[in-house]
Amino acid sequence: MNRLQYETSPYLLQHAHNPVDWYAWKPEAFEQAKAEDKPILVSIGYSTCHWCHVMERESFENEAVAEFMNEHFINIKVDREERPDVDQIYMEACQAINGSGGWPLNCFLLPDGRPYFAGTYYPPQQMHNRPSWMQLMAYMSDAYAKRREEVEQQSAQLMDAIQRSERLFLNDGGGATGENGHFTVQATDNIRDRLLEQADREAGGFGRAPKFPGTMALRYLLDYHRVHGSATAEEHLTFSLDKMIRGGIYDQLGGGFARYATDRAWLVPHFEKMLYDNALLVGLLSDAYRAFGSSSYETIVRETLAWVEREMTSPEGGFYAALDADSEGEEGKFYVWQKSEIEALLSAEQSELCCAYYGVSEAGNWEGTNILHRPQSLADFAISRGMTREQLRAQLSDARMRLFAAREQRVRPGRDEKVILAWNAMMATAYAKAYAAFGEADYLEAAERNLDFLLRKLAMPDEPRLYHTYKDKQAQYEAYLDDYALLVEAMLAVYQVRFEEKWLHKARAITDYLLEYYLDSADNLFYFTAAHQKDLPLRRKEMYDSATPSGNSTMVHNLQRLAILYGREDYRRVAVELLQSIKASVEKYPLSFSRWARALLYEAHPFYELAVVGAQAHAKAKHLNETYLPNTVLMASATAQDNWPLLAGRSADGDTNIFICQEYACQQPVKTVEEAKERLVKL
Repeated sequence: MNRLQYETSPYLLQHAHNPVDWYAWKPEAFEQAKAEDKPILVSIGYSTCHWCHVMERESFENEAVAEFMNEHFINIKVDREERPDVDQIYMEACQAINGSGGWPLNCFLLPDGRPYFAGTYYPPQQMHNRPSWMQLMAYMSDAYAKRREEVEQQSAQLMDAIQRSERLFLNDGGGATGENGHFTVQATDNIRDRLLEQADREAGGFGRAPKFPGTMALRYLLDYHRVHGSATAEEHLTFSLDKMIRGGIYDQLGGGFARYATDRAWLVPHFEKMLYDNALLVGLLSDAYRAFGSSSYETIVRETLAWVEREMTSPEGGFYAALDADSEGEEGKFYVWQKSEIEALLSAEQSELCCAYYGVSEAGNWEGTNILHRPQSLADFAISRGMTREQLRAQLSDARMRLFAAREQRVRPGRDEKVILAWNAMMATAYAKAYAAFGEADYLEAAERNLDFLLRKLAMPDEPRLYHTYKDKQAQYEAYLDDYALLVEAMLAVYQVRFEEKWLHKARAITDYLLEYYLDSADNLFYFTAAHQKDLPLRRKEMYDSATPSGNSTMVHNLQRLAILYGREDYRRVAVELLQSIKASVEKYPLSFSRWARALLYEAHPFYELAVVGAQAHAKAKHLNETYLPNTVLMASATAQDNWPLLAGRSADGDTNIFICQEYACQQPVKTVEEAKERLVKL
């Protein structure tokens, strides 16, 4: 019996009618494996994974293949977005065996969950030195039945490799932190230099194809520039953002970014759109706008958030997870164009202008079709046409509306409608940053509505515990470290623009829960899962900042800020210990530890504390927020408040004062936002 029909994950439901007797990752699967003494076959993927769909069509829908799987294995399907903890362990096994990983991830386990082999996609017939799926399964089944001792040895070696792997990046006492463990400016310079060594100076971003946005590394360059005034950091940041927003990785008609580009120049995307990528990019572009004032950044943020509202927001206020790359069985079909289609929709003059601006040709730029992109900036293209930018925008606006309306009639890509706590929190943070940049009330409302939704619909009875996912009015799986960490970050971001104390109190409650049930004080790192979770062969610690920020690096940032807000020296101590545990690796491999690197930057250049007190406190704080001030903590209140260290004893003197402090030692207050900004620039 295929038990996936009882699940809510869109990915699992895609497999609910396979002839394979799939289980979800539930206790009954392991109980059955032990009872029948069968190995477990775990297949891990996600709903927008192209090769996952290919392997399903080729193998899991095949009756003969399914019959063999059902006879020889207990088969478990896992949505990696629902169970990232499961994916982490077996991806590590795959990488230990093969040197690389990917999805679909197919693992062979002992009945207690320990792996003895793992790989990725396998074709229906042997090819390219890769066995067929049937050949691999036959070998793994035979090994379990006839060479059990060998299988046990392989499993023991893999478990040892997995446990050792997370210690590879922990410090052995090295790292440029100076005397007594203090973090030095030199370390932050070294990180900048290493990032720029890996920068693609011709196409932007980092490395070659495939090209991921590298948002967290770009954010380090933004913050480094704001602290140091570094021209090289600013240049690569703005160059990279410009290349991405003009490339095919950005949906030029509908807004929103694809997950990555398959080429170096950002032209050809892997067309799936993930909520988390867009959250990170919206936040970065909003802050870059506050730093540099580029109108193109504002345009992209507004278009992307319009896409989020239109296509990715549930009626309840949650944000959906992703859009597929495929529609009608073809990757990118929804997004690409023939030149003749555009000519049929627009006047001759409009279509000529539009095709030139978006790089459209008869031959196409990808598999005989056209991916819309912008070979020139709006300003340069306008000059080449003898037009003002306003004239060009007006003509393009009507053309874009017509093309967008026509595209809306196409068969849409599938949508993964599960709500993931961590990804939602990231988008709430992005909305708060967009509100800070542009003052759009709807953006703040979207952030607060989302946080309220998460706290209501994903709540467990024993607060502050939460669930990880929500779909079809059902929440399940206890939240992981990154869920909680990113939620705390979102609460702090919303407080910084709303100044409602409830967000700080909720953030503190979650932080205290993590310190009690997730922190390993021996390693000074947080586990990914809670102490009471027992359905995995081991507990892992997540350190990499990969496609999404790690929970550990996010907690460093949270603890840095909460320590100042609450005057909690214990928070401060944990933040420093976390960062010290991995500082050498952060300096050596900043692309893999970019959010950690920003936390190190804030240790070398400690936070400024801004307290705005008086009748106009909120208005002046909102004005302060219009400028990007990365290493600052801001509080605003109509009156002094003794229960908050930053607000205690801060007199308004019948006016509104802005206090600029470090370690609660304040300069003489100033009255205007302009004076405060001027003073901060000089510090």
